[in-house]
Amino acid sequence: MKESVTLEMLKTRRAIRSYEDRVPEKSLLEKVLEAGTYAPTGMGRQSPVIVAVTNKEVRDRLAKLNAGVMGRDADPFYGAPVVLVVLADRQCPTYLYDGSLVMGNLLNAAHAVGLGSCWIHRAKEVFDSPEGKELLKEWGIEGDYEGIGNCILGYSAQEAPKPKPRKADYIVHVD
Repeated sequence: MKESVTLEMLKTRRAIRSYEDRVPEKSLLEKVLEAGTYAPTGMGRQSPVIVAVTNKEVRDRLAKLNAGVMGRDADPFYGAPVVLVVLADRQCPTYLYDGSLVMGNLLNAAHAVGLGSCWIHRAKEVFDSPEGKELLKEWGIEGDYEGIGNCILGYSAQEAPKPKPRKADYIVHVD
């Protein structure tokens, strides 16, 4: 029974790009964050760090920096009230993969607790910039961290998009 629920969650999660203007309950956010900490990492080094941004001013500052990377003014976070920034220590050889697995866990956990989510790119560019480095300093994060992704969260204000058909050659069996 448990297996079918998990597999169904994995198959039905979708990127949400429209959010209600309310912050999710702290208990739901904590469940999502905890799931992120259980993502596999190379040799169990746990190179990633998750920064949970629920402060609107900081969230808006991040959105502005992210939009600036694209040369736009629109909100790249689609109105989501929460941004989970995943960073990973570049000194760890598997940092990029470790951070990506954390992002996957966050996205899937959000769906499991009834929240919408979406992976927003450009965290690398934001946190490689002087402004991004200043944010890290303000947050007390020291070291050689790279931005892996932004997991935006909130209550969906849209129906989940229909999945695209899976491509015919997605799986290659070698028996």
